[in-house]
Amino acid sequence: MSIKAGRIDYRLLHGIVQGYWCPTIAAQRTMIIDDATADDEIRKSAMRMSKPAGQALSIITHETAYENFKAGKYDGHSVFVIARDPQTFLDLIELGQEIPTITLGLTELPAGGADGVQAGRRAFIKTEEIPIYRAIAKSGTDIEVRYMTTDTPVPISQFITT
Repeated sequence: MSIKAGRIDYRLLHGIVQGYWCPTIAAQRTMIIDDATADDEIRKSAMRMSKPAGQALSIITHETAYENFKAGKYDGHSVFVIARDPQTFLDLIELGQEIPTITLGLTELPAGGADGVQAGRRAFIKTEEIPIYRAIAKSGTDIEVRYMTTDTPVPISQFITT
């Protein structure tokens, strides 16, 4: 198993993730899977400057990530995956990757008053994402809502039925 943990956070790699989550997960590689960031050299440079010490950092597109995982490129590595949305993780699971835990951290409130569920102070689950979270949970992955490593993990089942 190469994926040690996952995090859904719309800011991807920022101070709290770099300073607290990456050292706590202690993976060999932190992987950002996000097409817009992978295609933006300025954003990639900023994230590389805050790269966790002692960890490799990959900032790659969804397609590259899926191809690399299918090819076994990260077999024998421990990887902490960060993405903006749950679909990225469901796609990885459907490729055969096991993900023990996904933490729902900081998510954007939907524009235009979209329907959904507030999951704690900093996370929002859009109505259209609920089936995705259910499928992830059905795969055996634990999904928790937690912004900081010191926060008490709250199972996503307290906000939606899984």
